[in-house]
Amino acid sequence: MSSTTPETKAPTAETKAPATNRVGLSIKEYGGSKSTLCVGCGHDVITRQITQAMYEMSIAPHKVAKLSGIGCSSKTTAYFADRGHGFNAVHGRMPAVATGALMVNSSLIGIGVSGDGDTASIGAGQFVHLLRRNVPMVYIVENNGVYGLTKGQFSATADAGSKLKTGAVNDLPAIDLCAMAIELGCGYVARSFSGDMKQLVALLKGAFAHRGTALLDVISPCVTFNNHESSTKSYKWAKDHEIPIHEIGFIPYFEEIAVEYDPGTTQDVELHDGSHIRLRKLREDYDPTSKGQALSLCLEAQAKTEFLTGLIYAEPRKKDFLELSGVAGEPIVSIPDARLRPPKKSLDEIMESLK
Repeated sequence: MSSTTPETKAPTAETKAPATNRVGLSIKEYGGSKSTLCVGCGHDVITRQITQAMYEMSIAPHKVAKLSGIGCSSKTTAYFADRGHGFNAVHGRMPAVATGALMVNSSLIGIGVSGDGDTASIGAGQFVHLLRRNVPMVYIVENNGVYGLTKGQFSATADAGSKLKTGAVNDLPAIDLCAMAIELGCGYVARSFSGDMKQLVALLKGAFAHRGTALLDVISPCVTFNNHESSTKSYKWAKDHEIPIHEIGFIPYFEEIAVEYDPGTTQDVELHDGSHIRLRKLREDYDPTSKGQALSLCLEAQAKTEFLTGLIYAEPRKKDFLELSGVAGEPIVSIPDARLRPPKKSLDEIMESLK
């Protein structure tokens, strides 16, 4: 038999190199382990939007510190950016670990993923201090109103009057994480829905560009325990009752600002790195840079049982915890021991002064 040379085929769409971002990475390189969550879980949708936002913002995965506590939500840090650093903390204690990690290595981009139980119940004490300190990180709460890992009991964010599949009714008022964050001085507060992917990606990109704590409270239906008609955290309820405050566009600092809207219909929020969030108002009288209006909006939504989504509050020029602590320059982790450790003479002088 005579051998023949295989015919060289022209490149097709299937064989072309995948698209890459500004740091030369494809979106697949932002992936992680295969999800073990229930099929249809809203948390997996959020993971995909985190991946998309990181890719579009050209964030190098190895520069990311992924932090979480305990719960279904806290498993999701394994499902994106597997080249990043990760720490799965004790239940409710992620804020303290995140604070320590980001204080020591300020070159890392912190992404905390938590749940409504991990944040609003056992972790509430740590969460409030993370907010008031303005630790520079993106804090995502995957909020489904139940403890999905322990048989679906009500969490502290479950709305009063909502029911479980068992028929049990919640008689306690819900903790509004966004209102709490605004009150405690968080400079970027947003609420979204896992089913509104376009809005969520824009909010995530704005959060990555923000300096300080950026809180995203994302309604993420639990398909196993809390996705029935009587639940205000179900997919159907959220879809039927979602009322966007505005349409959101995000323009990163490395792209030309070329989008224009008619005067009086749009508000532009410039972040510290030069990125811009463009808010095309659906509520003409609402100003997201007004703390008073933001708190009033949260209270109004609670009273009307409305599900408002969007950027609720922004204070982009607020100093973060690193600046306030005087460690905003060179990361402590890169400073040699000779500069960090005081000499024996200094220690002797301190001891002498204590006699």
